[in-house]
Amino acid sequence: MRILLTNDDGVDSPGLRLLAAALRNAGHRVFALAPDINRSGTSHSISFLSGPCKLTKVEDDTWSSGGTPADCVIFALLGGLPELCILQGNAPDLILSGINCGANLGTDIIYSGTAAAARQGSFFNIPSIALSLVESGENWHWEPVISFIVEKLDDMKGFWKKGTFINVNFPNSGQGPLDIVRSFPSQKNYNDRIETFVAPDGELYCFARIGETVYNRQPSSDWDAIMKNNAALSVVISQPVSLGEE
Repeated sequence: MRILLTNDDGVDSPGLRLLAAALRNAGHRVFALAPDINRSGTSHSISFLSGPCKLTKVEDDTWSSGGTPADCVIFALLGGLPELCILQGNAPDLILSGINCGANLGTDIIYSGTAAAARQGSFFNIPSIALSLVESGENWHWEPVISFIVEKLDDMKGFWKKGTFINVNFPNSGQGPLDIVRSFPSQKNYNDRIETFVAPDGELYCFARIGETVYNRQPSSDWDAIMKNNAALSVVISQPVSLGEE
């Protein structure tokens, strides 16, 4: 397949680099276009309305962008990468966003640049999948997850339908996921708070204090699937639908 690969962690992220290499070794043509720095938490923001964005060729079939993850998909498909320009009939077969360093479970998909890139791909009616590795301890077990993705790529793509994108989270274990489980986004409470500080000049500053995230482990939720060492796959509606439509 011809695949556009992006992320929100930046072009040098191990999740993107290792996945690109594995997909290429499996015979896929991979075009990687990702932000030049970490753009986590940017959601679906776009930056090109404020002016031009620079694309820099990093190596063969790999570029960095001064924009957001959503920008990267737009740039690639609307002319920035002629090989993928949908206006010239060169649409990729698949868009992958990730592998993100950290979970995108539950309401994370609202804030996530990783999810937004997949959502943007779905706007062009191209199968699009967001991929995230759940943080657990100090180590990132990339190899078993990447092997699983390459093996199950067609299966994950098969869940896609028009007006949706696919969000997949993987457990961070040395054994890799047991299976792919269809799930729904879990209920999640971040428990964050804001502390304020009045500086000597009278200006007010706000500091975020990150709380302990609490998941509601409902049966068949994405968190429930992860806790059972499965890959949690959710089909997320990406485009407005009329009442009564699926």
